[in-house]
Amino acid sequence: MALTEHDFPPFDGDRPAADLLWQTTARQDGVFTCPILSLGTCDRTGPGGRSGRFVVMHAPDWVTLIPVFRGTDGVMRFVIERQYRHGIDRVSLEFPAGLVDKGETPEQAARRELLEETGLVCSTCTLLGTVAPNSAFMDNRCSIFLMEGLEKVAGQNLDATEQIEILTMTETDAISLIGKGQFDNGMMACALGFYLRDVVSKRSKK
Repeated sequence: MALTEHDFPPFDGDRPAADLLWQTTARQDGVFTCPILSLGTCDRTGPGGRSGRFVVMHAPDWVTLIPVFRGTDGVMRFVIERQYRHGIDRVSLEFPAGLVDKGETPEQAARRELLEETGLVCSTCTLLGTVAPNSAFMDNRCSIFLMEGLEKVAGQNLDATEQIEILTMTETDAISLIGKGQFDNGMMACALGFYLRDVVSKRSKK
């Protein structure tokens, strides 16, 4: 039987959904720690008496940057990076990104990362939104910023283990190639979703 809109309830907004909540009965932090994250466990009891022990990854908040400019030919372009990623053991194409250091706001981190990784500053830094990178087991947030009015003021100032190649890519190519080959970073795909919603769709309505 074909699915219809009557088979499940319709979306009803961002309600608390108390009938789905689990209660924490015990927790242990710092089961494993390293410079970029720590692991802990939570004992929780859910609806109907179900219970379990769950692993939670504690990590600093992240920022993902969308540096965009209009070229001399009138074409909109992104500044992107190509670098080796140890998790996947290969080279990846991505937007600039990084961690929010202690004491920083997400915008301060975004501006710092842009300067350190690309040598650029921006005149306008707009928050497009924040997301939970993986809410199944991570507790941090990633803020996505649109960075416009770019100006090159310095060279790269990278960490000792970083090696980043800076490139530009047209807006059209980036949107069409996401998820293909080296261009498969999940946070970049998410950032492009915000960009399509808040920039491209609004531009098309003018």
